[in-house]
Amino acid sequence: MSDSKAKAVKDAAPAPVEDEEGAPMTFWEHLDELRKRLVYCFVAFLICCVLTWEYRDPLLDIISRPFKGAWTAQGLPNQATLHFESPQAAFIAYFQLSLLGSIVLSAPVIFYQLWAFVAPGLYAREKRFVIPFVLSASGLFAGGCYFGWRVAFPITFNYFLGLSGTVGGGQGVTITPTIMMGEYIDFVTRMLLAFGIVFEIPLLILFLSLAGVVNYLQLIRFGRWFVLLSFIIAAVVTPPDITSQIVMAVPMLVLYLLSIGLAFVFGKKPTEAQREAYRKSKEKKPA
Repeated sequence: MSDSKAKAVKDAAPAPVEDEEGAPMTFWEHLDELRKRLVYCFVAFLICCVLTWEYRDPLLDIISRPFKGAWTAQGLPNQATLHFESPQAAFIAYFQLSLLGSIVLSAPVIFYQLWAFVAPGLYAREKRFVIPFVLSASGLFAGGCYFGWRVAFPITFNYFLGLSGTVGGGQGVTITPTIMMGEYIDFVTRMLLAFGIVFEIPLLILFLSLAGVVNYLQLIRFGRWFVLLSFIIAAVVTPPDITSQIVMAVPMLVLYLLSIGLAFVFGKKPTEAQREAYRKSKEKKPA
């Protein structure tokens, strides 16, 4: 066997799960490794939480801009206002906001620790993808949060604030929005995290395709079910209105199509049996 072939076989061989000294890791050592990685994540999260607490006012200003824009667009009186219902409510809301900022800020460290935990069980050639994985995962998560803030929030807030106004003419009932600070930050946190996680779909499917778990033909066959799944997820995560559901479901479908393209270019190719199964499934379509 030539040196090049020997090197290829060595790279393709699965790496045994070992500790730092090269010995196979036991179950309890796995748990200890998981504990260590979680501690690193917690420390990074705590440091970022302190930093984001110091900048809580600018953060609140940033995440409230879509709300203020929708308030002005709907012609509501006075300035957009956030209220709090108890003495400690503002503190709790600010603390939750600092937690949200800490999640986004510490995302690279968290993704790196995730990679470091699973890396011992990867193939030798796959361990070289640590930097692309961390950068891609962090970028997609931040991109999902930005999409939610820049695109989804203005549409959603305009729809909800558009329900205010006077009902029944000049002598009717006036519906005035009174938005609580804590509820607003809770809504924003839930939505931003949902968009951040959803935008990880291409990376997840890419790694599954590289590992041979799925291929592009299987993804194409699952496409019709993913359409249904995306709207179910959007209905669970977003508020109960069709506008918010569409704003989340449509990007999920676009990301799924992108994932099929990535699996086609970089993933493992389907076997002849899988190709034959795909051809038969196409032939079985109802007339």
